Amino acid sequence: MDQEKELHGLEPHDAGVAQRLNWLRAGVLGANDGIVSVAAVVVGVAGATTANGPIITAGAAAVIGGAISMALGEYVSVSSSSDSQRALIDKERGELEEMPEAEFAELTAIYRSKGLSADTAARVATELTAHDALRAHLDAELNLDPDEVLSPWHAAFASAVAFLSGAILPFATAVFLPGSLKIPVTFLAVLLALAVTGALGAKLGGAPMLRPTIRVLVGGAAALAITFAIGSWLGVSGVV
Repeated sequence: MDQEKELHGLEPHDAGVAQRLNWLRAGVLGANDGIVSVAAVVVGVAGATTANGPIITAGAAAVIGGAISMALGEYVSVSSSSDSQRALIDKERGELEEMPEAEFAELTAIYRSKGLSADTAARVATELTAHDALRAHLDAELNLDPDEVLSPWHAAFASAVAFLSGAILPFATAVFLPGSLKIPVTFLAVLLALAVTGALGAKLGGAPMLRPTIRVLVGGAAALAITFAIGSWLGVSGVV
């Protein structure tokens, strides 16, 4: 019994818990984007030149531009989703006002399709309708909670903060360390941060941590190696 309680305690039965876990996973992914994209920029520039000016300029542009881009993209995406959610809520509200009998029959049929008897389904539909008809129909028909309509501003802010939290590490190491240490320490710091975000993302998703962590590390290392190689080639060739 205790084991069963422990297992069920780990499951996100509550919709609010599931949504918070989704936000946490999105935050981890945003931080991972900040780590990789900014590190790739500063390492690429550092491969071409050891001067701090270009590295700071490119790094700052990558940090600010990336955060704005992440926030704007999330705002547009979530705005579309929230508009659709509100439209569905308004549509359901209108149907309940215009044809309550048909909507009640639909709700009863939904619970019948879930395996309830005709009497039990009618009783459940009656009690839920009496309590909150709109919420009952949104939940049964659309799996939608009217109190959990997504906020685009909240999503944009969270996305920007997540990106910045990841971007600050490679930016700081590339800018403040002396020339001989910039690239190796940035590489190590980025790989360590990626390992942490990869493991955390896997844990939040309930997946084994080793494989997702390795994927993130390989991808990040490849991005850094490629941009460093390109930057070095551009510096040696005299293009920059």
